[in-house]
Amino acid sequence: MARYLARRLAFLAVSLALASVVLFVLLRMLPGDPANALTSVGASPEQIAAARHAIGSDRPLPEQFTHWIGQLASGDLGTSFVSSLPVGPEVAARMDVTVPLTLAAFVLAVLIAVPAGFTAAHKRHTWYGALLNGVSQLGIAIPVFWLGMILIAVFALNAGWLPSGGFPQDGWADPAEAVRSLVLPVVTIALVMSASLIRYVRSATLDVLGSDYLRTARALGSSFGGAMRRHGLRNASVPVISVLGIELASTLLGAVVVESVYALPGLGSMLATGIAQHDYPVIQGVLFVSTLAVLLIGFVADLAQRIIDPRLRGRLSGGSR
Repeated sequence: MARYLARRLAFLAVSLALASVVLFVLLRMLPGDPANALTSVGASPEQIAAARHAIGSDRPLPEQFTHWIGQLASGDLGTSFVSSLPVGPEVAARMDVTVPLTLAAFVLAVLIAVPAGFTAAHKRHTWYGALLNGVSQLGIAIPVFWLGMILIAVFALNAGWLPSGGFPQDGWADPAEAVRSLVLPVVTIALVMSASLIRYVRSATLDVLGSDYLRTARALGSSFGGAMRRHGLRNASVPVISVLGIELASTLLGAVVVESVYALPGLGSMLATGIAQHDYPVIQGVLFVSTLAVLLIGFVADLAQRIIDPRLRGRLSGGSR
């Protein structure tokens, strides 16, 4: 276990370092000058040069990169070109919206997808099994922003049950109001996510239902429920866990769409603003934190797979086949 964890943590560190290089290089390849965000229209070349010197974009790229890596090593995400405020505290404040939104949507999607996917597989020859399968296919094709606008129109504008967007200015000081503002965004993400998860759960369940070990357990006298609990669930969960990790990571990265629809002040909207203003420290800070979160999610998902699946436990010590 210790050797496996050490290897995985080393891989995570190398991946994060490579991602930092890629982020830095790709941002500098984008068209546009960040100094333009600090100067007015029609600024003189001298004013633009002064703005570049103020933010350090006139320095050689290796020097800029070394400065940024040094800041990261000390836990500093840099200072915004536009607001002149530290990026780290702003990212932390925005995570108060994005993280609860992502986790709540993920949990709700799992609660919907697991029983629905199992039913769609186990009762595939019934009308409701076929209906669940068809609904999941339809859900995959629905754009998340379109679903969000429909939910706003139905539950916010027409019924008036929930706010159509925004988040309380005092954050979670009033938990009830904060939760109300996240209900529709959470449902929007969860419905789209659960549609694809149902397909994966259904496929994994079908593989288990057609397996020899399940038929053997039934032949030895186990009930269907008992055989599934003792043998089926663990084997079906291994591929699903991998998909869950991917879905959670993609939801975190794709929060910009839902946050834009519902005007939520999360990481997604911060990233969109930073891109519009060519604010490199903001873009780098948000993407770096998001990349770190994705790598950690992948690490946890891989570890969970190896703990659950007996066939992979031997690899925890570093062995391979």
